[in-house]
Amino acid sequence: MSNNAFSARTQTARLLLRTVRSIAIFLKEEARRGTLMTNLKGFSAKDIVEDMSWSDLLEERACMVPDKTFLMYKNERFTYAQMDANANRMANFLLSKGGGKGLGLAIFMKNSPRFLDIFFGAQKIGMYLVPLNPELKGDNLKYVIEHSDVSFLALDAELLDGFTPIASSVKLKGVFVDDIEEESRGFSIPSSIIRLSEAYAPRASTVKPKTGYNKQDMCLIMYTSGTSGRRKGVVYRYYNTTVKKLCIMSNVILNSDDVCYTPLALIHGNALFLTITTAMAAKASVALSRKFSASKFWEEVRTYNATTFNTLGSMIPILMKQPPKPNDADNKVRYVLSAACPAEMWGPFEKRFGLKIYEGYGAVDGGGKAIMNFGTAPAGSLGKPVPPAKPGEMRLVDAQGNDVPTGTPGELIFKVSGSKGSVEYYKNEEASNEKVHDGFLYTGDLVRVDEQGYLYFVGRNTESMRRGGENVSAYEVEHAIMEHPAVEEVAVYAVPSELAEDEIMASIKLVQGQSVRPQELIAFMHDKLERFAVPRYIRFVNEFPMTNTHRIIKKELEKIGVTEDTFDAQKNKG
Repeated sequence: MSNNAFSARTQTARLLLRTVRSIAIFLKEEARRGTLMTNLKGFSAKDIVEDMSWSDLLEERACMVPDKTFLMYKNERFTYAQMDANANRMANFLLSKGGGKGLGLAIFMKNSPRFLDIFFGAQKIGMYLVPLNPELKGDNLKYVIEHSDVSFLALDAELLDGFTPIASSVKLKGVFVDDIEEESRGFSIPSSIIRLSEAYAPRASTVKPKTGYNKQDMCLIMYTSGTSGRRKGVVYRYYNTTVKKLCIMSNVILNSDDVCYTPLALIHGNALFLTITTAMAAKASVALSRKFSASKFWEEVRTYNATTFNTLGSMIPILMKQPPKPNDADNKVRYVLSAACPAEMWGPFEKRFGLKIYEGYGAVDGGGKAIMNFGTAPAGSLGKPVPPAKPGEMRLVDAQGNDVPTGTPGELIFKVSGSKGSVEYYKNEEASNEKVHDGFLYTGDLVRVDEQGYLYFVGRNTESMRRGGENVSAYEVEHAIMEHPAVEEVAVYAVPSELAEDEIMASIKLVQGQSVRPQELIAFMHDKLERFAVPRYIRFVNEFPMTNTHRIIKKELEKIGVTEDTFDAQKNKG
């Protein structure tokens, strides 16, 4: 048996033991909550019949470990009890301003403890939250505020310029401005806007309001990034938040002495679900950064003594492109929970920084489905579904809905039963029906499976291009280009062709201080890609339009199209 196979088997055995332990902890907590018998009925069907809110979990942990540090942010430190007290302050503040059960509140803020105070506090009085991308402006910002039907908006003072132009055209009962952060200094705040600092006045009550929530009411609407179309709002209701599923996962991968670091935006599921929620569930600590910075990343990891963090998109390639330092492995990180780590960077990243990579797959509109590689599958693989899928529960299909052969990419779909496995898009029945139909949830992701049943991500269904009679995956082309040492980030997409098919274009951001000619990149790709997959157009950019999950917004690049400074390989042959 090879060392890799032995290591995988050992890790699988450890994972099984931790899973059994996690389920035992979950059942014990369910008995204490009084929901054990209710949820045991659905447990065998991989369902959580009665879920809980994030504020419920915070209250539990504040009673169990009141003096344990929950949140670290810059120079601020908050225990579980202090976080719960601040959530109560915020709940009472919102009630005093007209908030209450069934009303919506949009959070237009960057990362801070105040974001979380609002998030937890609003749930204590049965409101629903709508996190908004801080980069939104103009009509896009107006669209989400109006589409979500929120009654209130909380925003950072530094984001006032983005909201002011549309303020008079949206109907809101109240607007709160975060005037507490150091980034808020120097901004003029209109008298019509309520200062969030009122919630923390010396006489503000820390007693939990007696109001609560209705189980069928909305708790959260998470809007998709909008990389390929109009943003859609994914609805989470109080009876179906996924909090308890995350609790089970948490005790498989985390210990109570872990410090979970995240520079990812709280407006998205990775930071909010996979860092904040799992840390709470394990009674661990969170180290929160305002934003992702490649140059400051490891400095913050060491400052907080972080033991784990999550990555998304191109974060691992960007961190790998930073100049090597003698102390790269000088950190306390046990593992990284990654999404879409390039297979060729897996081993080098682990070796350079002295840690382990776990690969995960999931989405806010994924119906709670997850795939994990806890070091139990080959590098570059997503692993297998968690919990294991029975025959027919997970399929890879072609455009006609037929199962594809082993090794052939197909759209990943999951069998669903009842409302729990479904996905609800707010005020968009057509999209909901398109997402879940004929008993299956369609992920929109192209995946292939090997002979051992391990899954590999190929790309988004919407990011497939047609050239020379062949389908081309943008994902695979991007990963080939990323292998060049001078390339920091890349986006590959289709642009109009003189023929009936697509032309392929690559926009590329180079590593600072590096240079490369387009012809050199074309030659580099010819050694790694089929001839028809090599981009015709190459364009160098200084920055990309990005979502807060560090995904490039390709539709903006597609609108720009082929520019005067774009290199055309067809016109520059030889």
